[in-house]
Amino acid sequence: MLTNAVLVSVIVMVIVSLLRVNVLFAIILASLTAGLVSGMDLVETVDLMVSGMGGQANTALSYILLGIFAVMIGLSGITTTLVNKMLTVFKGKRTALVLTIAGISCLSQNIIPVHIAFIPILIPPLLTLFNQLKLDRRAVAAALTFGLKAPYMTIPVGYGLIFQRIIRDEMVVNNMPISLNEVTMAMLIPGAGMVVGLLIAVFITYRKDHLPEKGGVSEVDLGMTQIQGEKWGFHQWMTILAIVIALFTQIITESLILGAMAGITILFITGVVKMDQNDHIVQKGINMMGMIAFVMLVASGYATVLQETGDIKHLVEQTTSMIGTSPIIIATTLLLVGLFITMGIGTSFGTIPIIATLYVPICAAAGLSPLATAALIGTAGALGDAGSPASDSTLGPTAGLNADGRHDHILDTCVPTFLHYNIPLFIFGILAALIL
Repeated sequence: MLTNAVLVSVIVMVIVSLLRVNVLFAIILASLTAGLVSGMDLVETVDLMVSGMGGQANTALSYILLGIFAVMIGLSGITTTLVNKMLTVFKGKRTALVLTIAGISCLSQNIIPVHIAFIPILIPPLLTLFNQLKLDRRAVAAALTFGLKAPYMTIPVGYGLIFQRIIRDEMVVNNMPISLNEVTMAMLIPGAGMVVGLLIAVFITYRKDHLPEKGGVSEVDLGMTQIQGEKWGFHQWMTILAIVIALFTQIITESLILGAMAGITILFITGVVKMDQNDHIVQKGINMMGMIAFVMLVASGYATVLQETGDIKHLVEQTTSMIGTSPIIIATTLLLVGLFITMGIGTSFGTIPIIATLYVPICAAAGLSPLATAALIGTAGALGDAGSPASDSTLGPTAGLNADGRHDHILDTCVPTFLHYNIPLFIFGILAALIL
């Protein structure tokens, strides 16, 4: 097992990331490690990684378009209105502010499915308030990651509908019939673990005064010292209309690309954003989301390398061959395997098809119910999404909190979210497997 390409490469990625090497380099080094450990040469590994980058092309383009849409929404003035309100209402109320941010983040997964694109619009103007309140930004990172994960795990709307459908479809394909409603029921217990992790982060771990290290970009350079708003009018109403149309388009077509394009088109047609601004807007959108999109592409290439090594299946086989048929031992082992796989791939959605093929027969042989199996698959897929340097659930919060250069991706986002969400997810995932 110590020579397993998946295990070794994930360890390399984690160590290199903790040494503050950029996440892009960390994933590439992990990919090369996986290839070499499995017997490939460097050229073959690189070719395989590049060929696999297309697996997240849809996601990458979606993020770019959502970034452009978010910039246009910001130009309309409605986010300025929201930020101004928050600056007034939450002055001196740290806990309420963090919980509100968690709530807004939750809405980004279903009601207004812009995913992480809202973060670079909403969070940077609030950094001044965070500093005034001496609010620990790690608490905000935990709140944002909670909102990016908990809704898709538990609520079958928007991203949650996609996630739970994948679980259902993959279980059916592997000869374990289950309904979508049953998948939703199964994920409620792991979802409760996310709530526990959030409450511990906000009320216990990060409740004390904390200021980030000095340096980075000044508040004046960021334009955060004073936020000017405009009166609510036609442009703001048209922006609301664009958001609603984008939402319904995404739901009807199940395409974030079409949803974002619908919203962008409405904002141009109604004159909220002028056509002569489109080059500037596209550039800002790419600057906002381009890094995340490219990391997702490289992470997809890494996932392809891991799959081609064949060591994902070997990792499961090697571990399950030692554990017998005890439900608690099986649940613990499968969740550990899921943690390593998702930490490497960086996406819970992309992990489900990989692990379902292996988990369903094992759970069936151990006599676990479809509900318990769904809970294990869903939890194993979500494990590692928080804390993975390559996950959009960590990249998104960092994109907003590091706008002034005073928030570290690994130490201030990945490590806190890993500890506060993966540990309770692990515990509640085992509990779900034993109860259901």
